Amino acid sequence: MKSLKITFGLIGLAILASNIVTMSRWNEARGVYDDICYLRQAHLFQRFGIGGLDTNAALDDDGYFESKLKEIGFSGWKEPGRWPCHTPMPGDKMVLQYPPGTGALLALFPARHQAVPLYVGASLIVSALALLGILAARTLPLTVGAGSFGALAIYLMINPAKASYSIAPTMAVCAAAGFLTAWWLLRARQSLWPIMLVGLLLGLSVNFRLPNALLAAGYFLFLGILFVQSRRLITFAQGLGFSVAFLVGTAPTLIAQAINAGSPLATTYGSADVVAPAFSLTVLGQYLRDMQFVLIVLAIGATAWLLRTGEGGVRQVALVAAGNLLVNLVFFLSHPVFTPYYVVPIAMLTLWSTAFAALMQPMEASEAAPLRHGAASIGALSP
Repeated sequence: MKSLKITFGLIGLAILASNIVTMSRWNEARGVYDDICYLRQAHLFQRFGIGGLDTNAALDDDGYFESKLKEIGFSGWKEPGRWPCHTPMPGDKMVLQYPPGTGALLALFPARHQAVPLYVGASLIVSALALLGILAARTLPLTVGAGSFGALAIYLMINPAKASYSIAPTMAVCAAAGFLTAWWLLRARQSLWPIMLVGLLLGLSVNFRLPNALLAAGYFLFLGILFVQSRRLITFAQGLGFSVAFLVGTAPTLIAQAINAGSPLATTYGSADVVAPAFSLTVLGQYLRDMQFVLIVLAIGATAWLLRTGEGGVRQVALVAAGNLLVNLVFFLSHPVFTPYYVVPIAMLTLWSTAFAALMQPMEASEAAPLRHGAASIGALSP
């Protein structure tokens, strides 16, 4: 067992080292609109501090974004009305469509050397949690599972995470939230701080990508149904604590929307992104041919397995994951736009949560809950 853990640990570290070498060669001017738009947000924060939340194109009086557009050969660099990933707003303003979190993280690093440290930092967090999972494994199957998943999670920081700067920090948040979810339901069920930390992390993730708000759906469903069934004070407090922490985490985006769109609840995204759900065989086919389909299958399989065999807190983790998967997959599979990373966050949050739930369960599963395969309700499973 010890030698196997060391082997998997070395494999994970080797993948991490390979990733860092690859990342160190990345060019921030690779021609992707999203990249330079996130870098513009970072530049605004570096120039104006908190005032960088205002992304009005008129603030580009130093020509920063124009120079970035010229670097990638964009013909309309002189015309703010044609700038990519900018949306017209009342008052003849053109503002960035993205929430401010990714730019804020990029702003921590010096100009022209921002993407690489962002990815390296996120990869270190993911790798640390992967190694923790390997160390926590107490049986041969769990060691193999933790080692294999850890290697996959570290590799994914290159592909598909490289497709968007927003995915790297999202992946790190999903790993940490998955660990805390399992810790809360298996080790600290009566505590407030773990679920509040999960709420804060998921709220912060909204600042990287607005659709990350859906990552909290399963938690709201679980806590809401649990309170309706149990009517316990601790359940109410946990639901309230999660909600408040989630709201606090999303505050930067709400403030940015108020500044740029005129209301905290008004989106800065254009009409092409705000579309009604519509299932499309074309989009479904693209997911079936993409690596995301493998992650979806793994996430569904892990959740189904824990629902069937899990007890107590393990089963509760699976219930949270199931609700989350349902809401997120319905949304993204009915969204008429496909990208190579849309469902990666929910798949990874699910896999991290279920993996740590399996690792944290008692050696004797029969001691965790009196019912193993019964059709117990959420309320019946609460301590």
